[in-house]
Amino acid sequence: MAIGDVSTVTAGDCTDLSYVDTGMYDTEAYGAVYLIDDDRPALIDSGIGTNYERVLDLVREAGLEPEDIEVIALTHVHLDHAGGAGYLVEACPNAEVYVHPIGAPHLVDPERLWAGTRSAVGDQIEFYAEPRPVPESRITEIEGDDRIDLGDHALDVHHAPGHAPHQVVFHDPANDAVFTADAAGIYAPSRDEVFPTSPPSNFDPEGCQADIDTLRDIDPEVLCYAHFGPAETGEKLDRYAEVLDAWVDAVAARRAELDDDAAVIDRFVAAADAERAVWGAEKADAEVAMNVRGVLTALDRTET
Repeated sequence: MAIGDVSTVTAGDCTDLSYVDTGMYDTEAYGAVYLIDDDRPALIDSGIGTNYERVLDLVREAGLEPEDIEVIALTHVHLDHAGGAGYLVEACPNAEVYVHPIGAPHLVDPERLWAGTRSAVGDQIEFYAEPRPVPESRITEIEGDDRIDLGDHALDVHHAPGHAPHQVVFHDPANDAVFTADAAGIYAPSRDEVFPTSPPSNFDPEGCQADIDTLRDIDPEVLCYAHFGPAETGEKLDRYAEVLDAWVDAVAARRAELDDDAAVIDRFVAAADAERAVWGAEKADAEVAMNVRGVLTALDRTET
């Protein structure tokens, strides 16, 4: 699957479900947006904003037009998931944006979110489009135990705040598929491997483990990763719990050894061979550096 390609989800027994490789960060197999084609067609997440036209290609590939879209369901408002929302509401005049209440104000006025993203992602900001505001009248707030009815399908909302306080995951019971946001890590289909995601400033190791427990309780057949693609669940949640624990412990141990956070980051970036094999050096190095910073920030909170 290449950047811009649209694919039907064939994992498990899924129907009416497709996705596009948005080409996030000019990288294949990193960013996906999903479409459920139902009575109320729904997009899950919006991508980074850059090349949002690829999301509209996903819509048209399903035989729909942008005005047919009624739901844009955001897992959270980090810009790699919600940065395209303002662009898509302009292109999809009948779409309502569904988001957790903590995230809603940042869609209406994205200035602070944009500033925080620049701080968190560093040089990767070159790949972003500055977010456009979403009119408040186009936003519906959702919380855990809410349901977005689509027709034959629905999106059951589960709060998953370990990665960010505004994060939710969506379960589509008809497909027995969960749209994981960042609660199940970053999946590399080319290696069938799960990598940690721990960006600053809200990463909470214990909370992220609780999010994995939330996914375990749902017990879906299919995980639809925003990063990247659908896969049968199998043992992936257990594997991610182990990966995340080991990652946090490794960063903590290296900080204790080096007592220099810049050196800690450099050490992990230098060792990021597996990530470079998946995403290339530019994206992998930036991803690892950001995730180390997130763990260090979380450790600072526990030490105060």
